[in-house]
Amino acid sequence: MYSDILIVGAGVMGCALARELGRYEATVTVLERGHDVAEGASKANSGIVHAGFDAAPGSLKAKLNVEGAKMMPALCAQLGVPYRQNGALVVAYSQRERRTLEALLERGRQNGVSGLEMLEREALLALELNANPEAVCALHAPTSGIVSPYELTYALADHAAVCGAAFRFNAPVERIERAGGLWRAIVGGEVYRCGVLILCAGADGVRLREFAGGRGMRLIPRRGQYVLLDRPDKLPFERTMFMCPTERGKGALVAPTVHGNVLLGPSAEDISDAEDTATTAAGLEGVLEACRKTWPGLSVRSAVTNFSGVRAHEEHGDFVIGRLAENAYEAAGIESPGLSAAPAAARMLAGQIAREQGLSLRARVPMAPAREKPFSEMTDEERGEAVRRDPLHGRIVCRCEMVTEAEIRAAIRRPVGATSVDGVKRRTRAGMGRCQGGFCSPRVMEILAQEWGVPMTEVTKSGSGSRLLTGTIREAMKRIGEEEEKR
Repeated sequence: MYSDILIVGAGVMGCALARELGRYEATVTVLERGHDVAEGASKANSGIVHAGFDAAPGSLKAKLNVEGAKMMPALCAQLGVPYRQNGALVVAYSQRERRTLEALLERGRQNGVSGLEMLEREALLALELNANPEAVCALHAPTSGIVSPYELTYALADHAAVCGAAFRFNAPVERIERAGGLWRAIVGGEVYRCGVLILCAGADGVRLREFAGGRGMRLIPRRGQYVLLDRPDKLPFERTMFMCPTERGKGALVAPTVHGNVLLGPSAEDISDAEDTATTAAGLEGVLEACRKTWPGLSVRSAVTNFSGVRAHEEHGDFVIGRLAENAYEAAGIESPGLSAAPAAARMLAGQIAREQGLSLRARVPMAPAREKPFSEMTDEERGEAVRRDPLHGRIVCRCEMVTEAEIRAAIRRPVGATSVDGVKRRTRAGMGRCQGGFCSPRVMEILAQEWGVPMTEVTKSGSGSRLLTGTIREAMKRIGEEEEKR
């Protein structure tokens, strides 16, 4: 199996890069060890489009964060991804923290962030009524925004696919080697050959880059735990509320999501196992304790779920993007603000590859697939018209989030479509509401089985090893009868 360009990793960076490379005359294949795109840090982060005041001036993080944040509104509009520029506040509770915010203000100005301003307590409380009255001041960043990180990644993958990129899932790369002027990625019994290799493998990037001769990088798996609250009638905060940052990161935040939930977290725990996405009682309690400082009236009675993600922290604190070896490139250490920076980072790296490899632009680049407005957001008139176009819009599968059967089938049929219950959930929100799939999961499974032409016992929650059913009642009764006959 040969392609001109082989990308390892289908997170937001890998998918953004595949989409950018779709502008050039080259065949592109994306290998992903998970069963879907966005299975790593790209599905489990805060979804914040950072303004760009936090990164050190002159760093790659600072440059790409500011550029990516500027690109995000138009990109999301083009891809049909929910985005909102709601602004952010970083709150200080002491004069020492005030000095930190003043340093961030100056840093942000050096990075080219517009609209930054310091607010005293009275101005802060006028903007956000539920803010802690013990606050001293806050840094206001009006250009900060929020996005759905996994929906963005899915949309990037879909556009890359219609531009010709091929996605291969359940394909963990065991080793990489150079032979005959080509790179070879070994996946089980299969060999993927390519002219250009690009590693966007997150925490697994260190192991893979060593095959290409890369040395001297240390990525620290850093786990962040979150608590998600149900959608309130009125959001407690319009803006994303940050604590004063420390050397461990930006701290726990209280943030609205683009879908109207409230997100609390993350923690920042350095761990040894990059696959350990467990949540812990201590970690979640630490998140809640930190968030209560920002939001004294916080109650978790409306909590609907908790989760964690592991980001790859580069020990020197910056992104590592560029040439790794002959005809090999990498994007490593893509932690926060990696989501914000991804559009600019992908454009920068794709441009470098095109120049160095002599790629020519395509005469015509296909448009991104159109996205229908979610049924839950339609007016009554729009819903009536949707049902007339497709009667399956008249069948509500997920009551909590008002998701129709038509939307679920469309999610499975996308260019890079859902193959699991979780894949449907993140593409449509079926199962993301208060009952967390307690009502709709069986019907979602039936639809997946129908669309993929498999028995329901083959349907998984999130890929290999997560089957939800072990058999049918008839089969179970038959086994019981056989066992009784033996006795």
